[in-house]
Amino acid sequence: MNMTDEIRELLRAVIHPESGENIVDAGIVESIAADREKITVALLFAKSRDPFAASIKRQVQGAITQLVPEMADRITVLIKEAAPRKNTETQPKRSDASRIAHVVAVASGKGGVGKSTVTANLALALAAAGYRVGILDADIYGPSQPKMFGVEGYMPDAVETEGGEFMVPAQSRGISLMSIGFFIKPSDALIWRGPMATNALKQMIHQTRWGVLDFLLIDLPPGTGDVHLSVLQELKLSGAVIVSTPQQVALADVVRGIAMFRAPKIEVPVLGIVENMAWFTPAELPDNRYYIFGREGARKLGEETGLELLGQIPIIHSVMDGGERGVPAAAVDAAVEKHYRAIADRIVDKLRKEC
Repeated sequence: MNMTDEIRELLRAVIHPESGENIVDAGIVESIAADREKITVALLFAKSRDPFAASIKRQVQGAITQLVPEMADRITVLIKEAAPRKNTETQPKRSDASRIAHVVAVASGKGGVGKSTVTANLALALAAAGYRVGILDADIYGPSQPKMFGVEGYMPDAVETEGGEFMVPAQSRGISLMSIGFFIKPSDALIWRGPMATNALKQMIHQTRWGVLDFLLIDLPPGTGDVHLSVLQELKLSGAVIVSTPQQVALADVVRGIAMFRAPKIEVPVLGIVENMAWFTPAELPDNRYYIFGREGARKLGEETGLELLGQIPIIHSVMDGGERGVPAAAVDAAVEKHYRAIADRIVDKLRKEC
Protein backbone atom coordinates (compact mmCIF):
# COMPACT_ATOMS: atom_id res chain seq x y z
CA MET A 1 0.00 0.00 0.00
CA ASN A 2 1.50 3.35 -1.03
CA MET A 3 1.34 6.48 1.13
CA THR A 4 -1.66 7.94 -0.71
CA ASP A 5 -3.69 4.80 -0.02
CA GLU A 6 -2.51 4.75 3.59
CA ILE A 7 -3.69 8.31 4.10
CA ARG A 8 -7.01 7.58 2.42
CA GLU A 9 -7.66 4.63 4.74
CA LEU A 10 -6.57 6.70 7.74
CA LEU A 11 -9.07 9.43 6.90
CA ARG A 12 -11.97 6.96 6.99
CA ALA A 13 -11.80 7.44 10.76
CA VAL A 14 -12.74 11.14 10.41
CA ILE A 15 -16.51 11.50 10.67
CA HIS A 16 -18.62 14.47 9.59
CA PRO A 17 -20.80 15.19 12.68
CA GLU A 18 -23.88 16.17 10.70
CA SER A 19 -24.06 13.19 8.33
CA GLY A 20 -22.35 10.61 10.55
CA GLU A 21 -20.45 9.39 7.45
CA ASN A 22 -16.67 9.24 7.14
CA ILE A 23 -15.19 11.95 4.94
CA VAL A 24 -13.77 9.52 2.37
CA ASP A 25 -17.02 7.70 1.60
CA ALA A 26 -18.90 11.01 1.77
CA GLY A 27 -16.73 12.37 -1.05
CA ILE A 28 -15.30 15.17 1.06
CA VAL A 29 -11.73 14.01 0.40
CA GLU A 30 -11.41 15.32 -3.14
CA SER A 31 -7.75 14.48 -3.70
CA ILE A 32 -4.58 13.30 -1.96
CA ALA A 33 -1.13 14.02 -3.35
CA ALA A 34 1.75 12.49 -1.40
CA ASP A 35 5.43 12.06 -2.12
CA ARG A 36 8.68 12.35 -0.16
CA GLU A 37 8.65 16.15 -0.39
CA LYS A 38 5.12 17.08 0.71
CA ILE A 39 1.56 15.91 1.33
CA THR A 40 -1.47 17.85 0.06
CA VAL A 41 -5.06 16.92 0.82
CA ALA A 42 -8.00 18.79 -0.73
CA LEU A 43 -11.34 18.67 1.09
CA LEU A 44 -14.50 19.57 -0.83
CA PHE A 45 -17.56 20.42 1.24
CA ALA A 46 -20.90 20.20 -0.55
CA LYS A 47 -22.38 22.82 1.73
CA SER A 48 -21.19 26.41 1.44
CA ARG A 49 -19.66 27.58 4.74
CA ASP A 50 -19.94 24.15 6.33
CA PRO A 51 -19.75 24.83 10.10
CA PHE A 52 -17.63 21.72 10.69
CA ALA A 53 -15.02 22.43 7.99
CA ALA A 54 -12.43 23.94 10.37
CA SER A 55 -12.78 21.07 12.84
CA ILE A 56 -12.46 18.41 10.13
CA LYS A 57 -9.42 20.15 8.65
CA ARG A 58 -7.78 20.08 12.09
CA GLN A 59 -8.56 16.36 12.48
CA VAL A 60 -7.14 15.56 9.04
CA GLN A 61 -3.96 17.53 9.74
CA GLY A 62 -3.52 15.79 13.10
CA ALA A 63 -4.14 12.29 11.75
CA ILE A 64 -1.59 12.64 8.94
CA THR A 65 0.96 14.19 11.31
CA GLN A 66 0.62 11.15 13.57
CA LEU A 67 1.17 8.86 10.58
CA VAL A 68 4.27 10.69 9.30
CA PRO A 69 5.51 13.01 12.09
CA GLU A 70 8.72 13.74 10.21
CA MET A 71 6.68 15.58 7.54
CA ALA A 72 4.58 17.64 9.97
CA ASP A 73 5.70 20.98 8.50
CA ARG A 74 5.07 19.80 4.92
CA ILE A 75 1.41 18.83 5.22
CA THR A 76 -1.15 21.08 3.55
CA VAL A 77 -4.90 20.64 3.93
CA LEU A 78 -6.99 22.72 1.53
CA ILE A 79 -10.67 23.50 2.02
CA LYS A 80 -12.98 23.97 -0.95
CA GLU A 81 -16.62 24.90 -0.49
CA ALA A 82 -19.44 24.62 -2.98
CA ALA A 83 -21.28 27.71 -4.07
CA PRO A 84 -24.57 28.34 -2.27
CA ARG A 85 -27.35 26.29 -3.85
CA LYS A 86 -30.93 27.34 -4.34
CA ASN A 87 -33.37 25.28 -2.34
CA THR A 88 -35.15 23.05 -4.83
CA GLU A 89 -36.99 20.97 -2.26
CA THR A 90 -40.74 21.29 -2.46
CA GLN A 91 -41.23 20.15 1.13
CA PRO A 92 -39.18 21.69 3.96
CA LYS A 93 -37.44 19.30 6.33
CA ARG A 94 -39.27 18.66 9.54
CA SER A 95 -37.83 20.24 12.67
CA ASP A 96 -37.98 18.23 15.88
CA ALA A 97 -38.26 21.54 17.76
CA SER A 98 -41.96 21.49 16.89
CA ARG A 99 -42.59 19.18 19.87
CA ILE A 100 -41.33 21.65 22.49
CA ALA A 101 -44.02 23.32 24.58
CA HIS A 102 -42.05 26.30 25.94
CA VAL A 103 -38.78 27.80 24.71
CA VAL A 104 -37.18 30.16 27.23
CA ALA A 105 -34.07 32.22 26.44
CA VAL A 106 -31.63 32.82 29.29
CA ALA A 107 -29.71 35.97 28.45
CA SER A 108 -27.31 38.49 29.92
CA GLY A 109 -26.13 41.83 28.67
CA LYS A 110 -22.65 41.23 30.07
CA GLY A 111 -20.35 38.21 30.27
CA GLY A 112 -19.19 36.74 33.55
CA VAL A 113 -22.47 37.12 35.45
CA GLY A 114 -23.13 33.37 35.72
CA LYS A 115 -25.73 33.02 32.96
CA SER A 116 -24.69 29.47 32.04
CA THR A 117 -24.65 28.44 35.70
CA VAL A 118 -28.16 29.84 36.14
CA THR A 119 -29.32 27.98 33.01
CA ALA A 120 -27.94 24.64 34.19
CA ASN A 121 -29.34 24.87 37.71
CA LEU A 122 -32.69 26.24 36.55
CA ALA A 123 -33.01 23.27 34.17
CA LEU A 124 -32.41 20.87 37.06
CA ALA A 125 -34.98 22.66 39.22
CA LEU A 126 -37.58 22.33 36.45
CA ALA A 127 -36.70 18.65 35.96
CA ALA A 128 -37.01 18.04 39.72
CA ALA A 129 -40.53 19.51 39.51
CA GLY A 130 -41.44 16.82 36.99
CA TYR A 131 -40.98 18.66 33.69
CA ARG A 132 -39.18 17.31 30.61
CA VAL A 133 -36.30 19.72 30.02
CA GLY A 134 -33.62 20.35 27.42
CA ILE A 135 -30.81 22.88 27.07
CA LEU A 136 -29.50 24.31 23.81
CA ASP A 137 -26.07 25.79 24.44
CA ALA A 138 -26.24 28.65 21.94
CA ASP A 139 -23.10 30.34 23.27
CA ILE A 140 -21.22 29.46 20.07
CA TYR A 141 -18.07 31.36 21.06
CA GLY A 142 -17.79 29.96 24.59
CA PRO A 143 -19.87 26.80 25.17
CA SER A 144 -20.03 25.91 28.89
CA GLN A 145 -22.82 23.38 29.32
CA PRO A 146 -20.81 20.23 28.39
CA LYS A 147 -18.40 20.94 31.25
CA MET A 148 -21.18 21.90 33.67
CA PHE A 149 -22.94 18.57 33.12
CA GLY A 150 -19.79 16.45 32.86
CA VAL A 151 -20.36 15.36 29.24
CA GLU A 152 -17.39 17.03 27.55
CA GLY A 153 -16.38 13.91 25.64
CA TYR A 154 -19.82 13.26 24.16
CA MET A 155 -20.10 12.91 20.38
CA PRO A 156 -23.71 12.93 19.11
CA ASP A 157 -24.90 9.94 17.10
CA ALA A 158 -27.15 10.44 14.08
CA VAL A 159 -30.53 8.72 13.73
CA GLU A 160 -32.69 8.39 10.63
CA THR A 161 -36.42 9.07 10.95
CA GLU A 162 -39.27 9.81 8.57
CA GLY A 163 -38.53 13.51 8.92
CA GLY A 164 -34.85 13.16 8.04
CA GLU A 165 -31.60 12.70 9.93
CA PHE A 166 -31.28 14.01 13.48
CA MET A 167 -28.53 14.30 16.09
CA VAL A 168 -29.03 12.60 19.45
CA PRO A 169 -28.50 15.03 22.36
CA ALA A 170 -26.47 14.12 25.44
CA GLN A 171 -28.42 13.03 28.51
CA SER A 172 -27.31 14.10 31.98
CA ARG A 173 -29.39 14.05 35.16
CA GLY A 174 -32.57 13.90 33.11
CA ILE A 175 -31.65 16.88 30.89
CA SER A 176 -31.34 16.64 27.08
CA LEU A 177 -28.33 18.71 26.07
CA MET A 178 -26.99 19.94 22.71
CA SER A 179 -23.93 22.16 22.35
CA ILE A 180 -21.44 23.18 19.68
CA GLY A 181 -18.88 22.14 22.29
CA PHE A 182 -19.57 18.51 21.34
CA PHE A 183 -18.14 19.08 17.87
CA ILE A 184 -15.25 21.53 18.14
CA LYS A 185 -12.73 22.99 20.51
CA PRO A 186 -13.63 26.44 21.92
CA SER A 187 -10.52 27.82 20.19
CA ASP A 188 -12.00 26.80 16.82
CA ALA A 189 -15.28 28.59 17.53
CA LEU A 190 -13.55 31.84 18.37
CA ILE A 191 -12.46 32.37 14.77
CA TRP A 192 -15.83 31.67 13.17
CA ARG A 193 -17.52 34.32 11.11
CA GLY A 194 -21.12 35.23 11.86
CA PRO A 195 -22.71 33.14 9.05
CA MET A 196 -20.78 30.02 10.08
CA ALA A 197 -21.88 30.38 13.69
CA THR A 198 -25.53 30.98 12.85
CA ASN A 199 -25.58 28.07 10.38
CA ALA A 200 -24.30 25.70 13.08
CA LEU A 201 -26.90 27.06 15.49
CA LYS A 202 -29.74 26.45 13.03
CA GLN A 203 -28.61 22.87 12.57
CA MET A 204 -28.59 22.27 16.33
CA ILE A 205 -32.07 23.79 16.70
CA HIS A 206 -33.77 21.86 13.91
CA GLN A 207 -31.67 18.69 13.56
CA THR A 208 -31.48 17.66 17.21
CA ARG A 209 -33.75 14.81 18.29
CA TRP A 210 -35.31 16.76 21.15
CA GLY A 211 -38.38 14.57 21.49
CA VAL A 212 -41.28 15.91 23.53
CA LEU A 213 -40.13 18.62 25.95
CA ASP A 214 -42.00 20.86 28.35
CA PHE A 215 -39.12 23.35 28.42
CA LEU A 216 -36.12 24.09 26.22
CA LEU A 217 -33.76 26.58 27.83
CA ILE A 218 -31.52 28.50 25.42
CA ASP A 219 -28.19 29.51 26.95
CA LEU A 220 -27.47 32.62 24.85
CA PRO A 221 -24.09 34.33 24.54
CA PRO A 222 -23.67 37.73 26.23
CA GLY A 223 -24.79 40.86 24.43
CA THR A 224 -27.08 41.24 21.44
CA GLY A 225 -25.86 39.95 18.08
CA ASP A 226 -26.24 37.51 15.18
CA VAL A 227 -26.77 34.46 17.39
CA HIS A 228 -29.60 36.16 19.29
CA LEU A 229 -31.32 37.20 16.07
CA SER A 230 -30.99 33.69 14.65
CA VAL A 231 -32.65 32.18 17.71
CA LEU A 232 -35.47 34.71 17.47
CA GLN A 233 -35.96 33.90 13.78
CA GLU A 234 -35.80 30.10 14.11
CA LEU A 235 -37.81 29.53 17.29
CA LYS A 236 -40.98 30.92 18.79
CA LEU A 237 -39.85 31.99 22.23
CA SER A 238 -42.27 31.76 25.14
CA GLY A 239 -40.20 34.26 27.09
CA ALA A 240 -36.77 35.43 28.20
CA VAL A 241 -35.04 35.46 31.58
CA ILE A 242 -32.35 38.09 32.14
CA VAL A 243 -29.39 37.29 34.43
CA SER A 244 -27.33 40.02 36.06
CA THR A 245 -25.15 40.73 39.06
CA PRO A 246 -26.02 43.69 41.31
CA GLN A 247 -23.34 46.16 40.21
CA GLN A 248 -24.21 49.09 37.96
CA VAL A 249 -21.80 48.18 35.13
CA ALA A 250 -23.65 44.86 34.64
CA LEU A 251 -27.09 46.43 34.95
CA ALA A 252 -26.34 49.00 32.25
CA ASP A 253 -25.86 46.15 29.75
CA VAL A 254 -29.03 44.43 30.97
CA VAL A 255 -31.07 47.41 29.79
CA ARG A 256 -29.89 46.80 26.21
CA GLY A 257 -30.82 43.12 26.45
CA ILE A 258 -34.31 43.98 27.67
CA ALA A 259 -34.69 46.48 24.84
CA MET A 260 -33.80 43.81 22.27
CA PHE A 261 -36.53 41.43 23.42
CA ARG A 262 -39.07 44.26 23.62
CA ALA A 263 -38.18 45.70 20.20
CA PRO A 264 -40.93 45.98 17.55
CA LYS A 265 -41.34 42.79 15.47
CA ILE A 266 -39.52 40.82 18.19
CA GLU A 267 -41.72 41.39 21.22
CA VAL A 268 -40.66 38.41 23.31
CA PRO A 269 -42.06 38.60 26.86
CA VAL A 270 -39.30 39.26 29.39
CA LEU A 271 -40.33 37.06 32.31
CA GLY A 272 -38.08 38.79 34.81
CA ILE A 273 -34.58 39.23 36.19
CA VAL A 274 -32.42 36.83 38.18
CA GLU A 275 -29.85 38.55 40.37
CA ASN A 276 -26.81 36.27 40.64
CA MET A 277 -24.03 36.64 43.23
CA ALA A 278 -26.42 38.82 45.25
CA TRP A 279 -24.53 38.46 48.54
CA PHE A 280 -22.09 36.25 50.42
CA THR A 281 -22.77 34.52 53.72
CA PRO A 282 -19.82 32.76 55.43
CA ALA A 283 -20.67 29.30 56.76
CA GLU A 284 -19.42 30.28 60.21
CA LEU A 285 -21.64 33.41 60.23
CA PRO A 286 -24.96 32.18 58.81
CA ASP A 287 -26.86 35.33 59.82
CA ASN A 288 -24.49 37.72 58.05
CA ARG A 289 -24.80 38.96 54.48
CA TYR A 290 -21.98 40.75 52.70
CA TYR A 291 -23.03 42.58 49.52
CA ILE A 292 -19.76 42.31 47.62
CA PHE A 293 -21.09 43.51 44.24
CA GLY A 294 -23.62 46.05 45.48
CA ARG A 295 -27.05 45.69 47.01
CA GLU A 296 -30.30 44.85 45.19
CA GLY A 297 -29.38 46.57 41.95
CA ALA A 298 -31.49 44.11 39.95
CA ARG A 299 -34.53 44.75 42.15
CA LYS A 300 -34.23 48.48 41.53
CA LEU A 301 -33.79 47.92 37.79
CA GLY A 302 -36.86 45.70 37.79
CA GLU A 303 -38.89 48.47 39.36
CA GLU A 304 -37.64 50.95 36.74
CA THR A 305 -38.37 48.63 33.79
CA GLY A 306 -41.56 47.05 35.08
CA LEU A 307 -39.99 43.60 35.44
CA GLU A 308 -40.31 41.14 38.27
CA LEU A 309 -37.25 40.11 40.27
CA LEU A 310 -37.57 36.33 39.90
CA GLY A 311 -35.00 35.59 42.56
CA GLN A 312 -31.63 36.38 44.12
CA ILE A 313 -28.89 33.75 44.14
CA PRO A 314 -26.20 34.24 46.81
CA ILE A 315 -22.55 33.33 46.33
CA ILE A 316 -22.40 29.67 47.40
CA HIS A 317 -19.21 27.64 47.12
CA SER A 318 -21.01 24.49 45.94
CA VAL A 319 -22.27 26.35 42.85
CA MET A 320 -18.72 27.05 41.68
CA ASP A 321 -17.47 23.62 42.75
CA GLY A 322 -20.35 21.83 41.03
CA GLY A 323 -19.70 23.59 37.75
CA GLU A 324 -16.05 22.54 37.88
CA ARG A 325 -16.90 18.90 38.69
CA GLY A 326 -19.69 18.55 36.13
CA VAL A 327 -22.42 18.30 38.77
CA PRO A 328 -24.65 21.41 38.91
CA ALA A 329 -25.19 22.33 42.55
CA ALA A 330 -29.00 22.25 42.38
CA ALA A 331 -28.73 18.48 41.94
CA VAL A 332 -26.84 17.88 45.20
CA ASP A 333 -27.15 20.93 47.48
CA ALA A 334 -30.57 21.60 49.02
CA ALA A 335 -29.55 25.18 49.91
CA VAL A 336 -28.96 25.91 46.22
CA GLU A 337 -31.92 23.91 44.95
CA LYS A 338 -34.43 25.90 47.02
CA HIS A 339 -33.34 29.18 45.38
CA TYR A 340 -33.68 27.75 41.87
CA ARG A 341 -36.93 25.90 42.64
CA ALA A 342 -38.50 29.23 43.69
CA ILE A 343 -37.35 30.86 40.45
CA ALA A 344 -38.60 27.90 38.40
CA ASP A 345 -42.01 28.10 40.07
CA ARG A 346 -42.28 31.81 39.25
CA ILE A 347 -41.36 31.20 35.61
CA VAL A 348 -43.95 28.43 35.28
CA ASP A 349 -46.63 30.66 36.84
CA LYS A 350 -45.81 33.55 34.50
CA LEU A 351 -45.90 31.31 31.43
CA ARG A 352 -49.29 29.95 32.46
CA LYS A 353 -50.61 33.50 32.68
CA GLU A 354 -49.07 34.36 29.29
CA CYS A 355 -50.81 31.37 27.72
